[in-house]
Amino acid sequence: MTQSTLGLILISAALCTAAQRGGYRRISLAELRDKIEGGWAGQMIGVSYGAPTEFRAQGKINESELPKWTPDRVSNSLDQDDLYVEMTLAKVLDDRGLGATTADFGAVFHKAQYPLWHANLAARRNLKRGVLAVGAGAPYVNAHAHDIDFQIEADFIGLMAPGLPQVATGLALKIGPMINHGDGIYGGVFIASMYAAAFFENDPRAVVEAGLACLPRKSRYAKLVRDVLTWSAQYPQDWKRVWKLIQDKWDQRDACPKGALRPYNIDANINGGYVALGLLYGRRDFSKTIEIATRSGQDSDCNPSTAGGILGVMLGYRQIPEEWKSGIPGIAGKKFAYTDFSFRSIVESTQKRAVALVAKHGGRLEGDQLVVKAQKPKPAPLDVWDDYGSPVERIPASDARWNFQGGWRTQGEARISNQKGAAALISFEGTGAMICGPLLPSGGKAEVFLDGDLERMIDVYPDEDATKPAEAVWHTFGLRRGKHTVVLVVQGQAYPGSKGADVAIEDLVVFR
Repeated sequence: MTQSTLGLILISAALCTAAQRGGYRRISLAELRDKIEGGWAGQMIGVSYGAPTEFRAQGKINESELPKWTPDRVSNSLDQDDLYVEMTLAKVLDDRGLGATTADFGAVFHKAQYPLWHANLAARRNLKRGVLAVGAGAPYVNAHAHDIDFQIEADFIGLMAPGLPQVATGLALKIGPMINHGDGIYGGVFIASMYAAAFFENDPRAVVEAGLACLPRKSRYAKLVRDVLTWSAQYPQDWKRVWKLIQDKWDQRDACPKGALRPYNIDANINGGYVALGLLYGRRDFSKTIEIATRSGQDSDCNPSTAGGILGVMLGYRQIPEEWKSGIPGIAGKKFAYTDFSFRSIVESTQKRAVALVAKHGGRLEGDQLVVKAQKPKPAPLDVWDDYGSPVERIPASDARWNFQGGWRTQGEARISNQKGAAALISFEGTGAMICGPLLPSGGKAEVFLDGDLERMIDVYPDEDATKPAEAVWHTFGLRRGKHTVVLVVQGQAYPGSKGADVAIEDLVVFR
């Protein structure tokens, strides 16, 4: 070997080391694909594992025996909404390119024909009623602004942003407002950023810290995650004690129509805390990670799906235990419901987007090596929705404070009418309120007056041929503190596509 050749080798080695430790990171295409496969497989396994227990444990740890895992159970993932919704969003980037706008996502999402719930359902209804995509998740029009929806759909963002937390955050902030607002969007930022970190990080605690670093420090979401990190360091062997601390401090302000003042909690914050709990106490053990995320309760299929996906990236598909992934090859070519994607094709699509995104942001492809221009996590701007107060009372339709006039009939706990001019009146003391009731396939229109003025025209048609219970018929936040009166007047008109003109009221949630 000549001296000049030796010099070139030494220079090349030095540059490689500098790239790894300094401004660039390298990952082979084979390893990139393995980690992307691990991320999608982890989601599929986690959601299928937790599906039988979803919301069975509300405000308590699930101490019961969990259903035994068998390889065939992973097929449940093919029909899961968090997977088919995030694949809908991923396809927008495939079709429109990496520069797709929020409006591009809205144009596709409002046409989606599949079943939806909570913030997703409210967002699609808003889009169909002319609300712009950039505001479809805003609290004025979406009572579920803090729900988990975008959080459980942001996985695909991090999976295409290896080592790019700022890019992942930017995409989350672009897509999230279509579905959620405030901490509901920050849930997506947190999850996407953890995925981005997991490509180059082996320590689950460092991954959670990387996700935290992308959150605004003053957001409630960031405060909760900091608590989980602090408490897990204080009680490193006792995840149940930390779960109790999370419960006591953070299970208080869920504004979801179904969960306000009830054990049911689909708030992004607390469920994100359960994801972090699974990662921190699972300690890279796939079984322990998804079990803890499942036993933590509430949305106990989505949380282990997220935790399993993030750990799946850290481990790579090859290192996921065979007992968990052995059912995937048999369904790898089958399409997920309402999508054009199978496991194989979503992995392929994600890898192509990842390579393109890395190149767009200062990286490059060198042979079989992807060179990533390293990014430091950067907190998202603070834009929270914390002025609505906390739910303080639910006033059922049977309460004497309600005054029903005209043709109302009793149906279970609800009062229901389709007669033009039928009215429901109630006064409350607070800074916000929400009339709750089902969205109905026979849903009609109503006018809502607040303190004597027409506040808005509403309808209770879900845009699906299925009843959606315990939804927001009407809501308002940010009122001056004091006494207010709300009057709902049935119009006797069907919303286009509806089978009738019904409007149902179950209760009023008061915020203060």
